[in-house]
Amino acid sequence: MTIAYASGIGRDPGLPHWMRPRGMPTLADAEVHVWRAALDPEPARVHEFAGVLSNDERERAGRFLSERDRRRFIVCRGVLRTLLGGYLGAAPRSLRFRYSPHGKPALASVSGEPALRFNLSHAEETAFFGITLQREIGIDLEPLDAGFATDEIAERFFSPREIGSLRTLNQADRPRAFFRCWTRKEAYVKARGEGLSLPLDRFDVSLLPDEPAALLSTPGDPREASRWSLSDLPADPGYVAAIAVEGRGWQLRCWRWTEGEGIAAGTDDEAK
Repeated sequence: MTIAYASGIGRDPGLPHWMRPRGMPTLADAEVHVWRAALDPEPARVHEFAGVLSNDERERAGRFLSERDRRRFIVCRGVLRTLLGGYLGAAPRSLRFRYSPHGKPALASVSGEPALRFNLSHAEETAFFGITLQREIGIDLEPLDAGFATDEIAERFFSPREIGSLRTLNQADRPRAFFRCWTRKEAYVKARGEGLSLPLDRFDVSLLPDEPAALLSTPGDPREASRWSLSDLPADPGYVAAIAVEGRGWQLRCWRWTEGEGIAAGTDDEAK
């Protein structure tokens, strides 16, 4: 895996930065695109996004009890449809989705269209969207909640190897290491599309500060770990994010969705 760098808002110099594209970027076979979008735009924009949703998506939105959660669902699905439509040269409203037995969404196959794969994750007012060609993909974004990053939760969901690594760290470093582990594991599970049928404690990921993101072992199928690449993603302070992608040798590009300008009016200048 290689990483495309540009000046921007990445918080860690070892991670890629978010770039603002000139028009809709082209997605090459060996690229992985990740988009970052805010989920709290102006009310008029929320109304526009609602207009591109399918009937079942609007019904799902209507089941949210909180107006905030309903609005964020509409924007999240609207941005996803707009992005996928941009890559396909199709109207966002025309896209059709299918779902795996465990609920992972995918585009319904249409003859002649590129085989786009995608995944998304959102936390509070921010959403990340990962998009590839052919390769399965999973993405996870989490708030860095020290109250959740307890030994009890780690012992319930992490593998013995991961718990041992976590215990080598001092208390101040454990919350971020906990969420490095959590997001990498969630991204891999989401990429596999198997939901809770794949227990989090049945495989190992790296989590120590000096270790690169990696799927270390998959008991029962040692070759499985070599099929996947993991990477951390740049996130605002107080958040942690990771991505899992099938295969190796891909290039990661991170794009910033700029509300009000859309994707056609951005520049390659530093994101403000």
